Amino acid sequence: MKELSEEILNCDRCRSLLRHAPRPVFSVHREAKILIIGQAPGKKVHQSGIPWDDKSGDQLRRWLGVTPEQFYDPRLFAIVPMGFCYPGKGKSGDLPPLKLCAPTWHHKLLAGMPDIRLTLLVGAYAQRYYLGKAAVGQLTETVKNYKQFLPAYFPLVHPSPRNGIWQKRNPWFEREVVPELRALVGKILR
Repeated sequence: MKELSEEILNCDRCRSLLRHAPRPVFSVHREAKILIIGQAPGKKVHQSGIPWDDKSGDQLRRWLGVTPEQFYDPRLFAIVPMGFCYPGKGKSGDLPPLKLCAPTWHHKLLAGMPDIRLTLLVGAYAQRYYLGKAAVGQLTETVKNYKQFLPAYFPLVHPSPRNGIWQKRNPWFEREVVPELRALVGKILR
């Protein structure tokens, strides 16, 4: 994993597609138990180099019911985005993750983490890539039907503050899905 991580950290395949120098942000360990596949680092995470080091990460940790110490222990949580580098700002938020990273690196990383017991698919990009046609309609329906993807995958809405409207329109998520997620994560981490 160390050699592969170094290779990813030095990757610059997307240099011409980015408005800034590539800075891959991820966290992996051979002993990881839970894999989080998100979208791509935001500007703050790009600057800090720490995955989920923003308000979205605070919300995700709350949903998971874990401390920052647990979350950032790579033997517990592996963090692998669909796009490893910050894609830049678009008209209504960050641009989508670049499509080079997942097909280039994910299969190699997953092969090196044999103890993964659960993969959290955070957001539509991860869900489309990993669930393909098995995804149930749009993101809301896929998240609502999360049980059909267990035990391998647990689809989640992105925890961004920008999704606050979605969360208000879908109170079942906090009421039904988050407690199940916490219970499953707690069981795996015990």
